[in-house]
Amino acid sequence: MTVGIGRRIVVGSALAAPFIRTTRADPIRMRVSVDTSPSHGRTLSMADFLKKLEAASQGEIAPRLFDSGQLFADRDVIKALVLGQVEMAAPGTWLVSAYVPEADLGQLPVFYGQPIETTHRAIDGIPGDLVNQQVSKKLRVKIPGRWVDLGFTNWYSSRKPLGGLADLRGLKIRNSGGYAQPWRAQFFGGVPTMIAWPDVPLALSEGTFDALQSTAESCASAKLWDAGLRFGLVDHQSMGDYIPMISEAFWGALSPALKILVTDLWAANIGVYRANMAAAQDKAEKELKARGVKLAFVSAEDLAEQRKVMVGEQEKVALEMKISPDILMRITEAIAATN
Repeated sequence: MTVGIGRRIVVGSALAAPFIRTTRADPIRMRVSVDTSPSHGRTLSMADFLKKLEAASQGEIAPRLFDSGQLFADRDVIKALVLGQVEMAAPGTWLVSAYVPEADLGQLPVFYGQPIETTHRAIDGIPGDLVNQQVSKKLRVKIPGRWVDLGFTNWYSSRKPLGGLADLRGLKIRNSGGYAQPWRAQFFGGVPTMIAWPDVPLALSEGTFDALQSTAESCASAKLWDAGLRFGLVDHQSMGDYIPMISEAFWGALSPALKILVTDLWAANIGVYRANMAAAQDKAEKELKARGVKLAFVSAEDLAEQRKVMVGEQEKVALEMKISPDILMRITEAIAATN
């Protein structure tokens, strides 16, 4: 706790000090790519951060946000970062796992149906630090701070009512990638298929899949009710997160003062972004109901029972996810107080 308080004091002091603009003739261009819509929580968080960064740097950094996959879908944005085609992005952990498998640690069976604090203990603790080190080294990027919560993933369908987990059996279920999401669909008897988010509305309306694993906010911001979404089953199966990444070339072009400004601004605002995302999920759930989407909720008892069965397969899942035994042990240690 003392460390956290100290960090807040440092952040506050750094941001309170006036930034002195250099004599650089042209501002440093900063292209930022997300594939979510303008109203999505991640897009709003990134837009707010970039606006504050431009103001705090007195225009020395000139960011421009490209939303809705205008530049790249998230599945391609990591490569774009490495190639210098964008300067910043925040891809989901499920996509980062293609390069650093441990990034998707929140998908492990032990997190099924758990409260958000359980995931935060892992991603904000030693396991998250170890993942950040691997991602930074392997992808040659700078991670400015803590991850942005997406929210809890649940099940949603177009035609078949979802009254309980048994109703998932036999459904073709869309996921966003990685190993754990399709594994979970198969665990409940579904047939997984990976489809990039920008393609989901059309694919849903055309019946390419029967159901999807997503969050209430993602479904609402994309207005999936217009594409035929009618039912939802809330089980908080995993907490999705986005990892903020800045390209090595862009980071290297920043002065020491600008680097401090970037990381301190992120640290000062990430708590607000997480709180906003959580509120957005609650609001989206209400909107889904208002739009006629019928939601059912898995009971705490059923969640605990299913999690117990899932954890019995955790070593197998971790092996398939290529999560190292060391990080798996660190995760167990990090969340021990909540289990």
